[in-house]
Amino acid sequence: MSLPTPPAPQEVPEAELRPLYPHIEPYRTGMLDVGDGHRLYWEECGNPDGKPAVFVHGGPGGGCGANARRFFDPARYRIVLIDQRSCGRSLPHASEPACDLSTNTTWDLVADLERLRADRGIEKWLVFGGSWGSALSLAYAEKHPEAVSELVLRGIFTLRRSELDWYYNGGAGNVAPAWRERFLEPLGGSSFDGDAIAAYHELLSNPDPDVHGPAGVAWTTWEGATCTLRYSPEIVESYSDPAFAIAFARIENHYFVNGGWFREGQLIADVDAIRAIPAVIVQGCYDLACPAVTAHDLHRAWPEAEYRLMFAGHSAFEPQITHALIEATDAFAG
Repeated sequence: MSLPTPPAPQEVPEAELRPLYPHIEPYRTGMLDVGDGHRLYWEECGNPDGKPAVFVHGGPGGGCGANARRFFDPARYRIVLIDQRSCGRSLPHASEPACDLSTNTTWDLVADLERLRADRGIEKWLVFGGSWGSALSLAYAEKHPEAVSELVLRGIFTLRRSELDWYYNGGAGNVAPAWRERFLEPLGGSSFDGDAIAAYHELLSNPDPDVHGPAGVAWTTWEGATCTLRYSPEIVESYSDPAFAIAFARIENHYFVNGGWFREGQLIADVDAIRAIPAVIVQGCYDLACPAVTAHDLHRAWPEAEYRLMFAGHSAFEPQITHALIEATDAFAG
């Protein structure tokens, strides 16, 4: 039996690219007490009577920026954003050495999304997530399919060991060797030959700021340098901010050391729970952080979802990715 012809990456002509919607401010904000000492920042933007949608940010540990509001038509969507535990504007913040991450797990975040949905009086919402946000969106939808009207997923990441090893233990370093050397510097340099995720865990858990500080920046700038098809010094600079970098690195590493609290391959294996939910998968064919093999595997298991392979890297703000995401939210706006 012959396999189907592989999909060709799409490249939309520059003149036809859809930009982000204009900048908007929230009309309501709050702090949601989810227990375990955590208070999570949330906001609502757009049309209070519009179609509910929740933006699930990446990282984990990335938080939501103002541009996250701009993937949705503000006249037609009630846009809900939330900063996940210990990052962004949520408290306590993982940049503080005393911040305890033991109650910061995937399943805590899934429960937090349900608490937020109930708190905001929403029956169903579109769930939009990229990178780590795609993993959390899949986990949430597979746990609570009745609460999800549609899924828009980008840069698919499911925390399989092969995905983690590719990015942190060698594979991606063959494409960005100079940045790989900088990533390995806190571990002793390019001669390091172990599990970088486990080794970084020790550094990031060290209470000495002279140890966890440089480690956090090195971990985070590796991601900033490799998340776009064309290198962006502005992104690298923003990822070098110590408070952001330490929180981002600590939370990411905590999740990756624990495999996301998933059994191996769980998110792809459990797609039967969401098979009937309308969905769009948007993937950059040159995504270095979350290579296309994971989106390919997800789509093979879930052919009912629309799959758009774009000529782009990882970031949601690359023009080709932005275009495909906005086409998806516009189509689902009803």
